[in-house]
Amino acid sequence: MGFFLVNFFDLLFNALILAIIARAILSWLPIDPLNPIVNIINQITEPILAPLRRFIPPVGGMMDITPIIAIIILQVLQTIVLRVLSAYY
Repeated sequence: MGFFLVNFFDLLFNALILAIIARAILSWLPIDPLNPIVNIINQITEPILAPLRRFIPPVGGMMDITPIIAIIILQVLQTIVLRVLSAYY
């Protein structure tokens, strides 16, 4: 059971990080925002990025660094959660 939980949370955090990276890359490309894949990625990442945008303004008025901050936070949380689960099981 413990092995399953550790792998599940590891996969979950990695999937969220990859979705944020994909969203950042897609934001540089001229892609229709109504595209179903873009829409799914936005729905997955917006609950993570929106709260950070309230506290972190764009750098230079244009560059949004919230994906970078979100990835750092997710990696720290991933490390903490995986260490706690590994120690518990």
